[in-house]
Amino acid sequence: MEFAFNEQQELFRGAIRAFADKEVAPIARECDEREEYPLHILKKLGELGYLGIKFPSQYGGGDGDTVSAAIMAEEMGYASAGIFLGIYVHVFLALTAVHRFGNDEQKDRYLAPGIRGDVVGAWGFAEPDAGSDPGNMKTRAVRDGDTYILNGTKMFITNGNIADFVVVTAVTDPAQGMRGLSLLIVDKGTPGFTASRALRKLGVRASDTAELVFQDCRLPASQLLGRENTGFNDAMRTLTEGRIVSAAFALGLGRAAFDRTLAYAKQRVAFGQPIGKFQGIQWMFADMALGLEAAKLLTYQAAWRADQGLPYIMEASMAKLYATELATRIANDAVQIHGGIGFMMESDVQRFYRDCKLMEIGEGTSQIQRNTIAHQLGL
Repeated sequence: MEFAFNEQQELFRGAIRAFADKEVAPIARECDEREEYPLHILKKLGELGYLGIKFPSQYGGGDGDTVSAAIMAEEMGYASAGIFLGIYVHVFLALTAVHRFGNDEQKDRYLAPGIRGDVVGAWGFAEPDAGSDPGNMKTRAVRDGDTYILNGTKMFITNGNIADFVVVTAVTDPAQGMRGLSLLIVDKGTPGFTASRALRKLGVRASDTAELVFQDCRLPASQLLGRENTGFNDAMRTLTEGRIVSAAFALGLGRAAFDRTLAYAKQRVAFGQPIGKFQGIQWMFADMALGLEAAKLLTYQAAWRADQGLPYIMEASMAKLYATELATRIANDAVQIHGGIGFMMESDVQRFYRDCKLMEIGEGTSQIQRNTIAHQLGL
């Protein structure tokens, strides 16, 4: 059995890799150091049609597939985890939710401009006391005639300060627990909605992260995304597909740490020979290469299953779990092999080391992925 990308996918990989090499990689370190998100990158991706790779052409998309989305994540993650994180949330969470559950008016208003890069979306799910526990969500949306009144706080929201709209998960029926959640679209500038503060982070510092506060924020009922009280299932569907992309994202970051370290091991001389000639170092690289190949197969198998209409919940969690934990192991080994220079801020591997940890936390922690896998096994 042969596993290969088709011609169109290979062409897309070459194009997005060239873009990432030219436009993203050269500014990755500066954006990380300054903790500034380069919005012009998102706009350029929109102009080139890359933000719409997985969406229908009627909205300006490319009619692509999940495999192509994973290719984009891998190549962009290779260039800069922090910069791609903002794109990931915009495309694969906010726009994906609008595409899946929005009506025609919402798609015209948010999806089409989002694909062009004219507006930026955010995903308002996490809260101070409710990350992996949506049943403990406190943000509340109360129906009042033809409006909703929204109150609550969202935490760790990527693109929170720069977003033009946020897809927010809120409780609409407290009696149903997590089954009483709904999705609402909140526009920037809506009275009662503020991005109260920017949040500083250990890694992925090029991305924008904020705390969002809603105080008697009144929304037209037309801002409901999907049906009322189906928000939990809708969010989980969005996040499950997002986990495949997240796995590819981590795969790209792991590859970057591996490639940078392999080049270093070939030229760094110690005890009269390149350090890559020492068996202990060779074994570390062998394990890294093995892990990357396994992560690639898990990730693109999950993407392929999604495109074929086959069940992929377990496969998505397996790919996300393995690829994200692998990226952390590779980044750790990368710093170790670089030695003291790897611990210095001038080195890119220290940035990889800081960036990768979030991958094990966001879009469902490693523990949540293990729970999902066990549940899919009938346990």
